Amino acid sequence: MAGKKVLIVYAHQEPRSFNGSLKKVAVDELSEQGCTVTVSDLYAMDFEPRATRKDMTGALSNPEFFSYGVEAYEAYKKRSLTSDIVNEQKKVQEADLVIFQFPLYWFSVPAILKGWMDRVLCQGFAFDIPGFYDSGFLQGKLALLSVTTGGTAEMYTKTGVSGDFRYFLWPLQHGALHFCGFKVLAPQISFAPEFVSEEERKGMLASWSQRLKTIWKEEPIPCTPPWYFGQ
Repeated sequence: MAGKKVLIVYAHQEPRSFNGSLKKVAVDELSEQGCTVTVSDLYAMDFEPRATRKDMTGALSNPEFFSYGVEAYEAYKKRSLTSDIVNEQKKVQEADLVIFQFPLYWFSVPAILKGWMDRVLCQGFAFDIPGFYDSGFLQGKLALLSVTTGGTAEMYTKTGVSGDFRYFLWPLQHGALHFCGFKVLAPQISFAPEFVSEEERKGMLASWSQRLKTIWKEEPIPCTPPWYFGQ
């Protein structure tokens, strides 16, 4: 939709990977709609995933006992976070939709993306206490996880060896994104792209492109335990 701003937080080492193809499809389709699309290519940026005292450029509020959460909160208020964090926060603040494109690592995100979440979505910027879940500071923004898996779709069912795929989405979608106020759209999961035919991979890309054509009309998922775990 013309005028909308989209941030794609992309976490894959290889531009020619299937994740890279999914990212390109999103950039192309959303740009064609007239959206302004920004990509944070975390590996290409050599993004620092470690949350350390180096993230604060000013004096610590308690130099005797370091607490990252406390110091990040104070640094945000004093505008003394490092520029790499501030730059990403600005991208998030300007976005109407944030898409996270990544391969599933151990039922979670790659370390570099976890570090992005740890450092960028800090207290004061993304939430406060109180000021979380429906009151989170990123309310009004949409978020979407576009994930590739190593396992097949059959493995990620309630009777499959890995359990329902919604189980691993709980800490990411609910504990991180919804906690910060995002309205969460249904995930785009591409199952086992490395183990299917070229035609099937093309079908996955086409499906993603087709979905993005009407992405602005989608309703967010209900961010409650029943969506993830059933009644």
